[in-house]
Parts: sequence; structure tokens; C-alpha cells
Amino acid sequence: MGAVGESRQHHAGIGHIRHLVLGWATGVLSPLCVICAVFAVCERVFQTLGRGRFGAAAFLFFLSAIGAIHAAPLQDTMAQRLMACTTCHGPQGRAGPDGYYPRLAGKPAHYLYKQLLDFRDGRRHYGPMAKLLEPLSDTYLYEIARHFSELEVPYPPPAITLSNSQELRLGQQLATVGDAARKIPACAACHGAALTGVQPDVPGLLGLSRDYLNAQLGGWRDGQRAGHAPDCMATVAKRLGPPDVAALTAWLSTQALPANAKPVAASPVDPKRVFDLACAKASAPAVNAIQGSGATASPVASGAAGVSDAALVSTSLVAKGAYLARAGNCMTCHTAQGGVPYAGGRGIDTPFGQIFAGNLTPDKTTGLGSWNANDFWQALHLGKSKSGRLLYPAFPYTSFTRTTREDADALFAYLQSLPAESVPNKAHQLRWPYNSQWALTAWRWLYFSPGKFEAVSGKSPEWNRGAYLVRSLGHCSACHAERNTWGASVNSASLAGGVIPMQNWYAPSLAASKEASLADWRTEDIVALLGHGRSATAVVSGPMAQVVRGSTQFLSGADLAAMAAYLKDLPQSNPAAQTLAPTSATQSPPRDSVPMRRGAKLYEQHCADCHGAQGQGAPGLYLPLAGNRAVTLNNPVNVVQTVLHGGFAPATAGHQRPFGMPPFLLTLNDADVASVVGFVRSSWGNQANAVSELDIGKIRNQTKP
Repeated sequence: MGAVGESRQHHAGIGHIRHLVLGWATGVLSPLCVICAVFAVCERVFQTLGRGRFGAAAFLFFLSAIGAIHAAPLQDTMAQRLMACTTCHGPQGRAGPDGYYPRLAGKPAHYLYKQLLDFRDGRRHYGPMAKLLEPLSDTYLYEIARHFSELEVPYPPPAITLSNSQELRLGQQLATVGDAARKIPACAACHGAALTGVQPDVPGLLGLSRDYLNAQLGGWRDGQRAGHAPDCMATVAKRLGPPDVAALTAWLSTQALPANAKPVAASPVDPKRVFDLACAKASAPAVNAIQGSGATASPVASGAAGVSDAALVSTSLVAKGAYLARAGNCMTCHTAQGGVPYAGGRGIDTPFGQIFAGNLTPDKTTGLGSWNANDFWQALHLGKSKSGRLLYPAFPYTSFTRTTREDADALFAYLQSLPAESVPNKAHQLRWPYNSQWALTAWRWLYFSPGKFEAVSGKSPEWNRGAYLVRSLGHCSACHAERNTWGASVNSASLAGGVIPMQNWYAPSLAASKEASLADWRTEDIVALLGHGRSATAVVSGPMAQVVRGSTQFLSGADLAAMAAYLKDLPQSNPAAQTLAPTSATQSPPRDSVPMRRGAKLYEQHCADCHGAQGQGAPGLYLPLAGNRAVTLNNPVNVVQTVLHGGFAPATAGHQRPFGMPPFLLTLNDADVASVVGFVRSSWGNQANAVSELDIGKIRNQTKP
């Protein structure tokens, strides 16, 4: 135990000094940072002077003098909330094992906002970034962009780039004059005469590394980056040859920034007029609404603005259908990343191949424009298309079969009120024999029977309403029930937990006290968790964050309370251990073992600042890890996923600015993650099995970016 204590003491000092350096670098230095660093230095001095009475007394006196300040709670600031961003990007941008993370400080807010939207919605492709941003609303993304745009961090002096004078002259010409013969406008035409950027959405080009500039121009040239039409940057980049790119980046990376490096208010030059190129900047996105109340905008409101056939469907029926579409989370699956809502095209990975969600808009050729209400009811209730073709159960008709005809008609009325979008449906990519109708017929004969919801006598109307929502439109069993080899839910009504196929998350049992039972929860806490993504004692993450963001946050308080009544009353069970692999079943190593000491050291270095030295968390900011059921699940996949990928809780109207956890995917190797997760799962009263390095590698490799 002495070795563990010494290790903790030494690394606490390093942590305090690291806190000071990071605080200075990011511009959020507080008195606490300075005192902690002084504490670390004095601690080492006292250790050096000796461990006798004088040293101990002096140390205790010093400790008592600063103890109250050091115990101060973390500050609720945007900088604290966005550690998930600054951990990778740092104050100036930095190179990582998988590329270069650009500087964020001081760039135009609209530019940063558009980049965040592009990552989240699939127009830019970087898996960890998309995963991190997926639960966040447009409102919060704009607030994040504005936060970083307002930071004033001095740029470092330019790096010295070895390049010949002819190359530098070419680079200067392209940057400041352009090449009219090749229809290449000067960079200054869009990025400002000083190349420091132009408000509202054009970034500066100075102060950036040559590697980063090369990567960006290469991405535009190769089509790996794209922008909104007219995509003038792609047009220009494709006219640059490799020597042009080399010259341009060599010159830009050697230029010092002017005293005022902020983006200018507006550019006097119109590149389209000067060079006759299709390079006119796209109009800036409207943000007046974003800067208003801060509430998450609801796509339902815009989608239901006009009714296609007022003689057949009433506005109230469409409104009811819009609400039910939210209850069923239809838009999440039936919208491709960055695509038109409900127009289909999103790929759903299954163990048997990939299935693409269909177009639900009323387009007569590619959507539901030629369907009627009976056709739609047949799809929900029987799992059959209008033509009689059997539908794959990735469309959860095994749950939707319990939807009432009245609700099905309202849902269809809403979908018919949407603007028709001609988006052809993509062909499924399933392996043989799963791509055949006869195999699907056999599966349905074994595992599907059409049904209907029947109220349980003796239960309250509220309980029955909750049961209907959970078991039909809510299709909670799609995640919270175990699946057999053929993808069929096992005992779906019990909601006894199961691994979500292909996503590599474990949906915990809602009927087991050691997992996610709600039996002893207060109704208001369940309503808060489903409605806001956060309660006093829990925060949703992973796939459940998508459910809250796309569905349950829009449900009424009465319906959320009804779901709570049903879930609280589920028969309690003691589920069998859900382990990742045989290696996960091993007991935790002794506290003084090498893996545990290593885990303690890593926890102190990376986790204790937020989650507390004893895993106690920070009230209102970070939940405790001590006694946390999500940490001690028999299957460790969720806590491993969280450590690897970090993430945010969903940004909702009731929880608009969630805190983010930094991803450690590139910072920690498999052995590191196994050690720190094993330490957390067996400390402060937690009692859970160890996690092996093999387990971590499995989770890392099986998780789709």
C-alpha cells in the first residue's frame, strides 16, 4: 500500500503543475491553478528536506492554509464543458497520431459553426468527431463555435520552412494575386487582404502549419472535403497542381501575423466578379433564431407547416401524427446523415449486412405518394410493403404491430403532409441467404406474429398508456432485449437487457437492480432523464442519447410519467452475467498489483480533476463513479466505449449545454484503458470484474467509427 500511496502523491504533483500549464495555455487560468502548482512544488521541497517532525508539521501547516481553496468545486464554464474539444485541439492546434487538429481560437464563429454542422451531419468525414457531436443540437453547436471564436490566444511565431525562392514567389503570387489565366483567384480575394479571414464565415490562413494547409487543400482537390453549393473552394483547389499547393503552403506557413490578427468585417472583393468563377460565397446561415431562446429547434414544426390535402386530413390529425412520429423516433432512422428529413437512405448495420431505411415522404415514385392508409397500416401491423413484399425487421414492426389503427392513420396523415422528396431508395446489402424472401418467410414463421395492444385490467390508465408507448411506438425492446443468433428478440416484454447488434453497446436490464432498474426511482427523476437526458443521479449516453435527442425530449410530461409508471412496475429479475468475453470474467487483481497501480496513476492523471480523487464526482457537473451502476455492469463495454470515445449527453431544451468527456481513443493504448477501467470498476466500494487488454482491443476493433 505504501507504494501505491507514493505513486499517487508523486503524480498528484505532476497533475497540479499540468493544471497550471493547461490553464495558462487555454486562457482559463484561475487562482486555484496557481495555488495547486505551488502546492506541488512545496510538496516536493518538504519531501526533499526530510520526513521528520519539522517536515511533517510544516507540510500540515501549508496544507491547512490552502486546503479550503483546493477543495473548491469545479467552475461551470464553457471551457470546462468543452474539455472534450480542447483535450485534442489544444490552444494552438496540434498534430495527433491520426492527423492534425486545427486551432479553434479566434476563427470566425460562423465558419466554426458550419464545420461542426458538417462533421455532425456527414458532409465532413472523421468518425470520432462525428460520434462526439452526434447528440448535440444546432443551438449548442453555435454556442460552442461562438465560445472558441471569442478566445484571444496569441498565435505562435511562424515555423521556418525550407523552400527555394522561386517556390516562395509562386506561393506569394497565388496567395495575393492569383492566376487569371487559369481562373485561380487570389486567396486574399476571399480570405481578406491580410489573409486573417473575413466575417462571418471565412477563416484566416496565417498561423497555420504547412502540414495542416497541405491536408486541407489536398482534401478539397481529392473530393474528401465538400461544401455547400456553390462549392467554390473545391472548384479552385482542383485547378491547383501539386507544385501550386506546395508553393502556396510554403509561403503561407512562413508569414507572420499582423498585430491585429482578427478576421475583418467584410471583403471588398467579389471573386466571382473579378475572375468569373462560380466561387460566390454561400450566404451565411440564419442564426437569429439560434441566438434566441436557446431551445432546440424541432424539425417537426417545420415539416408539418403545410397539409398536402386539407380536404382529407385535418390539421389536428397531422399534429397528432407529428407527435407520434417523435414517439416512434421515425426521423432518426429514415434520414440519411446530413440528408432531407424522412427521405430515407440511412444505412442500418446488422449482423447479416446493411439495410437502408426507405423514403417516407409522399413522392409518388420513390416514397409513399402512391400509398394509402391501408397500405401503411399493413406495413406497421403485418410487416408487409404495399406490394406484399415482406419487410426486414430492422424496421421494428415486431413492436409497431401493437400500434392502434387510429394512431397509424394519424402517423400516415403526417407523413403525407411532408414535402415530397424524390430520393431513390438504396438496395439492401445483405449476404445470402438473408437477402431472400423465403429466408425472411422462415424467420417470420419462427419469430413474428401480428398482435395488438390490450390494456391490462387492474392497472391504471396511466400504466396502460406507458405500456403502450414502451411496447409499441417506443419499441424499447429493440435495444433492451437480448437477441438470439437470428436477430430475434428474446422475451422482449421483460426488457432484461442485451448487447445492441453492431453498435457494441450494452442496453442494460430495466428490471434488475444492479443494472438499470427504475423500481426505486422517483417518477420526476425518470421524467427528467427521458425528457432532458439528465436527472439528479444519471446521464444518458451512447445510443440512448440519440433516443432522447430525437424522440423522448419531445414527449409530453404526462406521457413520460406514464412510461415511468410502467417501467417502475416491471417484474424485477436477477439477470445472468452479460460478459464481453471469457477474459472479462476474471476477478480484479490485488490492489497493490502492477495493473492496479498503473490504473490508479492513469486515473489521477486523466480523470480525477473532474470525477474526484475518490470517484465522488462534482455536484451538478460530473456524476460520481463510486457506486455508479453503469460503471459496474457485468459487461464492461459501455464504460470502455465512454473512455475510448468520450462524448456529450444529448443537448435538449431542458439540458441545453451538456458537459463533454474527452475521448482517449488516441491517448491511451489497450493496456492503459484496461488498467484504468479495471481500477475504476474495483475502487471506492465498486465490485466488478477486471477488464483485459484483449477485451479493449475487441471493443476498439468492433466499434464502427
